[in-house]
Amino acid sequence: MYIHLGGDKIIRSSELIAIFDISIEKSSKVSKQFVTHSQQGKKLEQIGEEEAKSIVVTKNTVYYSPISSSTLKKRAKVLLEI
Repeated sequence: MYIHLGGDKIIRSSELIAIFDISIEKSSKVSKQFVTHSQQGKKLEQIGEEEAKSIVVTKNTVYYSPISSSTLKKRAKVLLEI
């Protein structure tokens, strides 16, 4: 199954590791370091031109998504229940 992250980005649900609200980047030093490390390794991808509302972590890439973390979590949960 697949999860739409916004724009034209779709990932396999099996690749999904975590979904975070964007505010975690500002409130957690460890999260900020993780994002910075991903950016340096060129594994960070901004989806679309809208302001990011969530951070999606997959096996190979970290995405800034314009879709809220609660919406993405609902989409992922629906897939897990199938």
